[in-house]
Amino acid sequence: MPIQKNITALFNAHCSKTLSIIKIQGDASSRQYFRVTGTQGSSIACYDPIFETSTHDSYPFLLLHKLFSRHAIPVPVLIAFDSEKGLLLLEDCGDLLLQNLFGSSIEHTVPDRYREIIDILIQLQSIDGYKSQFPFSLSFDHEKLMFEFDFFIRHALLDYFSQTFDRQLISRLRHEFEAIADILVKPQHFVLNHRDFHSRNILIQNEKPVIIDFQDARMGLPQYDAVSLIRDSYVKLSPSLTEELKEYHYNALCQNRLTTMSLDEYLFYFDIMAFQRNIKAVSTFCYQTNVKKNSTFEHSIAPTLGYLPDYINARKELKKAGKILQTLLDGTTK
Repeated sequence: MPIQKNITALFNAHCSKTLSIIKIQGDASSRQYFRVTGTQGSSIACYDPIFETSTHDSYPFLLLHKLFSRHAIPVPVLIAFDSEKGLLLLEDCGDLLLQNLFGSSIEHTVPDRYREIIDILIQLQSIDGYKSQFPFSLSFDHEKLMFEFDFFIRHALLDYFSQTFDRQLISRLRHEFEAIADILVKPQHFVLNHRDFHSRNILIQNEKPVIIDFQDARMGLPQYDAVSLIRDSYVKLSPSLTEELKEYHYNALCQNRLTTMSLDEYLFYFDIMAFQRNIKAVSTFCYQTNVKKNSTFEHSIAPTLGYLPDYINARKELKKAGKILQTLLDGTTK
């Protein structure tokens, strides 16, 4: 196949004779990943069709890899790339995801590991730059938040849940989504966010976290990445650890002078942001299931919806939207 041939050429140019190329599971994107094993070890090849239409100095992954590396964020080493063929060759950091710690013999290390990861998150959220330059020019502004809410309406409510959701409620719900987006657009509190900071995008290599899939980083509330990590669609933390990690993140933000919020404000925006973030995740899972015919993510829909009642019950600003979405929430597992 053409991709494998291109990988072989890139690998041989920078490493040794290729022994095998094995496709590995990626995320919910157009990127494809391969483990490439040669006489000197293995590497990870990523094929991204977007890279084929970009230049190396405009491709988000390369720009962010350089930025994060400069600020000591643990990311895989970049070995080589070929923009014409849309290929990246990266350090192989193994197969142990943060998600895999749960139910394993080392599950007892989870609390310490999460605190360590939040320390890395604070490093990332401390990175500053000119607002006119990527990625600081991008943010979770009203347009971006409403794009994600509208994606949920289209792919979750009007498609996946079309048999149970009353489409006549769409206009009322979208009005509530507009109000929620307004709450979350607080540029004075924005910091840099990874944007997909969950247990499947954090590898554990030699007992240390490595951050992957960071190409969509943008500015937003510091709670955005904290929500992705603590209210994860793929693993469920205990209530006590959940509350501990919220406070740990808040205290770290204060110690690094990254927020002027009180703890009550932080927790308020955490819940509103979590509602939006989980809604966004559900829309992605529904899109992958019905449009892309990829059933891998379908089992995560109900657990993610199961988080929503917590936020809806805690915050009056979410109650109207919650009432409209009640048919989706009935029977979800928490």
